[in-house]
Amino acid sequence: MKNYIIAFLLLFLNLAGFSQTVEFTASVKPVAVVGETFTLTYVLSGQGSGFRGPNISGFDVLSGPNTSTTSSIRSINGRTSMSITYTYSYLLQATREGSFEIPAATVTVDKTQYTSNTVSIKVLKNSGPGQNQASGNRQQSAGGQQGVTSGVNDVYVKAFASNPNPMQGEGITVIYKIFTKVPIAQINISKLSSFSGFWSQNLMKENDKLQQTTQVIDGEQYVVADIRKIALFPLKSGRLVIDPLELECVAQVKRQTRTRSGDPFFDDFFNDSFMSSSYATVEKALKSNPLIISVRPLPEAGKPADFSGAVGNFAFRCEMDKTRLKSNEAVTLKCVVSGEGNLQLIDKMNVNFPPDFETYDPKVTSDIKTTGGGISGSQMFEYLLIPRKPGKFTIKPITFSYYDLKKAKYISLSSPEFTLDVEKGSADASASVTYSGAGKEEIKYIGSDIRHIKDKPFDLNPKGRMFFGSVFFWLLLIIPLAIFLAMIVFWRKVAARRSDTVLMKNLKATKIARKRLRKAEEYQKALKQEEFYVEISQALWGYLSDKFSIPMVALSIDSVHDALVRKNVDEEIIAQFTETLNNTEYARFAPGEKSVNMEKIYAQALEIIAKIERELR
Repeated sequence: MKNYIIAFLLLFLNLAGFSQTVEFTASVKPVAVVGETFTLTYVLSGQGSGFRGPNISGFDVLSGPNTSTTSSIRSINGRTSMSITYTYSYLLQATREGSFEIPAATVTVDKTQYTSNTVSIKVLKNSGPGQNQASGNRQQSAGGQQGVTSGVNDVYVKAFASNPNPMQGEGITVIYKIFTKVPIAQINISKLSSFSGFWSQNLMKENDKLQQTTQVIDGEQYVVADIRKIALFPLKSGRLVIDPLELECVAQVKRQTRTRSGDPFFDDFFNDSFMSSSYATVEKALKSNPLIISVRPLPEAGKPADFSGAVGNFAFRCEMDKTRLKSNEAVTLKCVVSGEGNLQLIDKMNVNFPPDFETYDPKVTSDIKTTGGGISGSQMFEYLLIPRKPGKFTIKPITFSYYDLKKAKYISLSSPEFTLDVEKGSADASASVTYSGAGKEEIKYIGSDIRHIKDKPFDLNPKGRMFFGSVFFWLLLIIPLAIFLAMIVFWRKVAARRSDTVLMKNLKATKIARKRLRKAEEYQKALKQEEFYVEISQALWGYLSDKFSIPMVALSIDSVHDALVRKNVDEEIIAQFTETLNNTEYARFAPGEKSVNMEKIYAQALEIIAKIERELR
């Protein structure tokens, strides 16, 4: 172990260069079969940006571009160099046979654009295990050779209605279930059903975990899950059609083997990693069945005159906050409908107020609860009334009617009669009030927004003195023009400064370095050693490259030393910077407590950048 430590120490103490030749190459397997998934890879030997992938046709792009970064250090004849590699990859699936050429991709490195090579792939017909073997797609398992198979009924979606023949206004539940014999993932609804002629309410939360059960259908065992549950209230009678729901998913199809385990299911159907070598992934486009709902009209016999379409089982109550008040004072009347049914379709009450009352539209407050069993809660209508004259007033009983499904008849509920004793209020018109809005806080006093004509003496100017042509007039005319010209000069200087890319990189060098150091600190806390040291190394070398306008390919200890000397940086700080670089590379492979080493290197990098900044001021 001691010999390894000494070897690494000698390696990094003799650090002498940092250069890298940029290469950008593409690669893909030469032969695939229809339905097979494979990887298209682009490898860049340098630090690039602005990657632009090819226009891929003839294949389904399952994911990508996915980016990863690696770095390496090597020493030849005492000269040490560091290389950074970026990898861009696509996961593709072959959909049809033929010969295909995938175009080149482009990427930018140090303002230079690089173009990759084109790649060719031949897609063969999937004719079973023999074809897979011919194309090189042969897999081994405990049972032997394997081939991909997927039945039509392996995965499907079906819609169910709790009641296909409801009455108008009666709530029904539509459930969409997915049935699968194979593991699936990435369930994505591409088209929702339209509910023309219904008022709808979703009964499932978007992030709810799918609840799974098992069910035997035609001798086959399926895993079943509810993917969507909707409460529907028909707004009209007749034949109403609910369009199919469409979704896409990725199914994990098991490859056939000569021996079977007897249990084709995973412990968790919907959360498998899809990385087992004995399974293949296949995209599935699924479509549910349409539903036809025959809605029966509500009976005309016994329908109350005030019936407005409420169907369900409800309770009704009304209350008034006070019955004795003065004129121009406000009083609140609350009517609450609660129970189960189409609550949100109840939008008004049948109330008749005395003509001497000033009234406004009610404030409606909904407290609706949606569960898997349906919709319940309450709807509150809050009226604010203002009697303008004194006297004794009566508000007749307020009625509410609904159709009770269980009793199959109309029910009418009524509130008590309310009597208000209104005494004479203040005779001062300025103290009278008016109401505009839904809450008491919006009551305003009449007359407080009227201002009298100003009757105080005005300031008059002597005859013959005019503002036009005065000194103040010319100042107001010239000063904005001078400010405008100054802004133009300033903007041109800023634009010229921004066009100087070398200067901008110099000004932003410290900011970028500190940003990378903060990223390294995150890796340090997560104990991600490899990512931490790569980020520290990039922060130090990138800072020097931007600060002294040295290209990354020409960056080395010698070039950095010369640049620091030209800036009159103290030799001791230059030596400390070199030591920090060496310690960074050594600590990656050095023994000891990982978190302690990372904390020490982070502190050294932060300190040396701060010292160089102070020297350059």
